[in-house]
Amino acid sequence: MSSKPVTKQDEQKRMDMVVDKIKVAAVANQKKIAAVERDKENMQADFNKNLRINTSTYSGMMDTAMTIRQQQQALAERENAWQSATRELGMLQKMEHKPYFARIDLQEAGEDKTEAIYIGLGSFADSPDHFLIYDWRAPISSVYYDGQLGHVTYNSPMGKQEANLKLKRQFVVEDGKIITLFDTDETVGDQMLLDVLGDASDTKMKSIVTTIQREQNKIIRDTKSDLLFVQGAAGSGKTSAVLQRVAFLLYRYRGNLTSSQIILFSPNQLFNDYIDQVLPELGEHNMVQMTYYQYTQRRLPKLKVETLAQRFAEADDRQARRLQALKDSLRMFKATSNYAKYLNHKGVRFRDLKFQGKTYFSKEEISAIYYGFNESYSLRNRLEGTVNKLLHKLQSQIGRLAKTDEVEKAIQDLSQDQLNALYGDHPKDAGNGTAELSFLAKRYVQKQLQPLRRAILKGWFFNVSGQFIHFLRHVPDLVNLADYGVTPAEWQADVDATITAIKAGQMAMSNVTPYLYLYDLITGKRGDTKMRHVFIDEIQDYSAYQLAYLKFRFPRAKFTMLGDLNQAIFTGENSHSLLKELSTMFAPEKTQVVQLTKSYRSTQQITDFSREVLINGEKVTAFARNGAVPTITVAKSSDQLLAGVIRQVHQNEAAKMTTAIIGKTLTECQELTKKLKAHKLPVTLIKTENQRLVPGTIVVPAYLAKGLEFDAVIVWNANRKNYHFESERQLVYTICSRAMHQLDIFAVGELTPLMDSIDPELYELRYIQ
Repeated sequence: MSSKPVTKQDEQKRMDMVVDKIKVAAVANQKKIAAVERDKENMQADFNKNLRINTSTYSGMMDTAMTIRQQQQALAERENAWQSATRELGMLQKMEHKPYFARIDLQEAGEDKTEAIYIGLGSFADSPDHFLIYDWRAPISSVYYDGQLGHVTYNSPMGKQEANLKLKRQFVVEDGKIITLFDTDETVGDQMLLDVLGDASDTKMKSIVTTIQREQNKIIRDTKSDLLFVQGAAGSGKTSAVLQRVAFLLYRYRGNLTSSQIILFSPNQLFNDYIDQVLPELGEHNMVQMTYYQYTQRRLPKLKVETLAQRFAEADDRQARRLQALKDSLRMFKATSNYAKYLNHKGVRFRDLKFQGKTYFSKEEISAIYYGFNESYSLRNRLEGTVNKLLHKLQSQIGRLAKTDEVEKAIQDLSQDQLNALYGDHPKDAGNGTAELSFLAKRYVQKQLQPLRRAILKGWFFNVSGQFIHFLRHVPDLVNLADYGVTPAEWQADVDATITAIKAGQMAMSNVTPYLYLYDLITGKRGDTKMRHVFIDEIQDYSAYQLAYLKFRFPRAKFTMLGDLNQAIFTGENSHSLLKELSTMFAPEKTQVVQLTKSYRSTQQITDFSREVLINGEKVTAFARNGAVPTITVAKSSDQLLAGVIRQVHQNEAAKMTTAIIGKTLTECQELTKKLKAHKLPVTLIKTENQRLVPGTIVVPAYLAKGLEFDAVIVWNANRKNYHFESERQLVYTICSRAMHQLDIFAVGELTPLMDSIDPELYELRYIQ
């Protein structure tokens, strides 16, 4: 195709033609879906009508099984066809309204003609190999995101290609109509970015495929790294880029990678809800999404893991921080590994296997079996060998118990229905009463001891909690406590507190990962080998121990980690050593570090203000989008402050902006919500991470605002009493950087000293007398 259309009218004529063909394809797709559905119904009806189950002979059973299997395969093929057609129809319906958003004109090396390539959410062809639209993830589309006019190269299935990029055009389209178009030499022109960034916030994150920047495209299309580490400023689009990366990987490895093989660890469930429409908007299924808390809680159903709110409440405890620094370290991870090696020789804690008050296998007997194997046995092999020996011994006991008078009497007391249940499919032999009684007695004892058999198979003879406490007691022998500023007495007190918590069915987050890792080592769990990609958001709030454990749990996965070291709420300064620690877990040649320094979320005024909260923070530059300077309002009383906040909310509503009032703690937010509702201001309190974002004004604690963005942010009571620790700078920065268009800070009495370093020219100071 030559690059003929140059005017807006010509481009609209082409778009109209493409939309018409998309509509025709959509109708054909609907007919295909209907035909597949009818086919499935007819197959099911015929199968139910004609199936004859024959179990009287072995060959009959095999024929029946084969028939059922063939039917299942045929139905599975129809189901796959239905899902594929449905997914294609969904994309076509989206493309009716916005067929494409960009065009590039390329002259391939050695070719005389220039071809116009149109780029959209998905590919569309009106005949084989005649593409009217190319998927934004297609290799050739990378030229749009990466290339500047002139000589370009791009990767294709046939290798590296060279071409001359003659035109890069961008479209703003609404309902199939081109609103505006412009040509640029940049990835995405500033005007298109300004149009998108000027929109109001929503309760759902949107796709950014029309505004992907060159540095974001580098993240999206990386296929070589075992570790892709993205350090991005607040609002730099790192999370959006990574979600587009998931879509790209599913496209790139279609047939070899499914969404169920990708897992995203997100900061909270609220955030999961916020991003859950991005991939479906791109025609893909969502990957597995959970928080680290949810992941650990699922693995420890009998213990109550410390919640996000509880972690945040203890963040100011300096002694707790020192203890946490030790527990979070890679040195602690290695100490756990070394302790497990020691257990291969001695020291495993066992518990008696009891049933109905009787001890069937004592912990001493189990220990003798466990350590009776050759020294070359791994912990996993020891466990398997112990389970097998215990099952063998249990079977011997079943034979002995079946001959007792108690069991014989129990059999005689059974009803006919209970006897029939014991027989099952076993043929009755009325001519041999002794054999019948022996058979029934063994079946009876087996059924009675089924819980004990299950306990053996699940390895319940391990005293995992006791083993964990034993490990903690020996940590001073494995790690130098003084390196972390922890005394032996402080460590012992923490061990005692851990024992008390476990007895109460509770577990601190700082103990959860070592507990799980030790359990996995003892039981020889190999991890989840099916998972191929692990994404971790807000990496700054993870410890080195947690990351090492996740690498252990997902041994075949590639990792993409993203975060903002300026926003480390839980790990503080330790977050800045993350890159160094990660370098010991992944091969340097397979590690890629990308830094996104430009913030697109906020106006330049908000970005400049928020950046100055930090001291020696990571680099942040503002995108040139103008707005009002942030305001700081200081009042003498809480009532005056409340009145000021209510006035500001009404002003935001008049400007058609939604507002998030962000407090420091949940308790503070609960009290504020009561007061606002007493003044007839409709607000929604977000008090747990399982809530959904709703339109209108919300009140939310700081630790639940991670990763979210709002039109306007009101910081509640940023005074000296509330924010005074130096370690809270990153928290204040996180709160302020949630705002897109408007930032207002309110404080009773004296403003937090954490804002003393901000240039007075960057904000408007107000006093309520």
